Amino acid sequence: MDQHSQVTVRMRRTPFSAAIICLVLVTGLLTSCSSTNSTSSTASGSSTPPIPASAFQDHTGVTPTSVTIGNVTTLLAGLFSGGQVGTKAYAAYVNSQGGVNGRKILVSSADDQFQGALNKQGVQNVVRTNFASVGGLSLEDSFSEPVIAANPGFPDVTASLDPATQKLPNNFSPEPASNGWPTGPLLYFKQKYPTQIAHTATIIANLPTTELAWSNEKSAMQHLGYKVLYDPALPPTMTDFTQQVVAMKNAGVQILFLEQEPQNYASAIFRDLSQQDFHPVVVLGAPSYNPQLIGNAGGPRAVNGAYLEQAPSLFLGEDAAQIPTITTFNTWVQKVSPGFTPDFFTLTGWLCGQLFVDALRNAGMNPSRGSLLQALRKITAFNSGNLIPVSNPADKVPITCYLLGRVTNGKFQRLDDPPVTSSTKGFRCDGTYYRAG
Repeated sequence: MDQHSQVTVRMRRTPFSAAIICLVLVTGLLTSCSSTNSTSSTASGSSTPPIPASAFQDHTGVTPTSVTIGNVTTLLAGLFSGGQVGTKAYAAYVNSQGGVNGRKILVSSADDQFQGALNKQGVQNVVRTNFASVGGLSLEDSFSEPVIAANPGFPDVTASLDPATQKLPNNFSPEPASNGWPTGPLLYFKQKYPTQIAHTATIIANLPTTELAWSNEKSAMQHLGYKVLYDPALPPTMTDFTQQVVAMKNAGVQILFLEQEPQNYASAIFRDLSQQDFHPVVVLGAPSYNPQLIGNAGGPRAVNGAYLEQAPSLFLGEDAAQIPTITTFNTWVQKVSPGFTPDFFTLTGWLCGQLFVDALRNAGMNPSRGSLLQALRKITAFNSGNLIPVSNPADKVPITCYLLGRVTNGKFQRLDDPPVTSSTKGFRCDGTYYRAG
């Protein structure tokens, strides 16, 4: 049984599995299993093989009035449905403006039901009948990697979790992943809390991808002078962290990083911190940025003062007055799925849709898979309208810019970030990317 299958079996057996799947996927988007050891990011486009000549004659999924793209996503418990909703929302937004060169974008969606065989079957069908794969999210995408690798003329515009897929020359992500960790946030907290970082802790789930992500972050921390006193890896079924909170309190922990926890994991920890009257500095990440966090944690008093560091803007709405794209994003999400609460996956689906459309606009009036791949290879500065920092999908360079926030009066607010009108568009770009061994 391979690693992905082991994770699958464990998570299917537990009622708390949905939250942990969320955790694993988000951290998987931030880190992969490659083994480069370096302290600076480098582009990988120089060794990219040529696009197959046959791809320039391949117009699968293209008609005079439409372009059909495929989206294969795991919809278990509704957690990854955001990937499909976000992709469909961006397509609907573009179609409302007349489409691309007179063609509407149609999204053919499929659910792999958290099964590797169905994921592979779904992607095979996309390759056979659709123009490209766009915005799909699945823990089982390693099963479809051989299909994408065997079809180098097929465009795959997804934020894949699978390290092998991430490296393929025909895979393009708006949020390129790699093995390592951005140093900017860690440097910020090192400067702000120079003594506290000698008393650092975290709590993670004992799943392979999560443990890998923490290993990468821990390496970056230790490289910068942090001392980790406590970092248990616990079963995904955990809902009571009293024992761990007491242990951290007794160990003298002063700063607690929960960047890899979904909101329901993080909120349970906040409840136990409050019950034990233990109040270390807490740092949250993108998985916890959720409108349900405050209520589930026990109210504003339990969470006020906690920090947030993530690559995306405050896309749930807090940044809408400064970043008009956020209103566009949320408006079209509600148009295609009324009442749906956007999350990190919804944003990812939207961004994949935009990356695809940006390339399609430059793929010619009679686009082929080859001309689309050609256009994708030229996108070295993907501008999402400030939803995320400018990224480099063509060269697969991880994002190092980030946003800082803090929970104040029960609401997420920006903290110590440059103005949106600045050269970095409101993001901090003061770190590098530490590559773990």
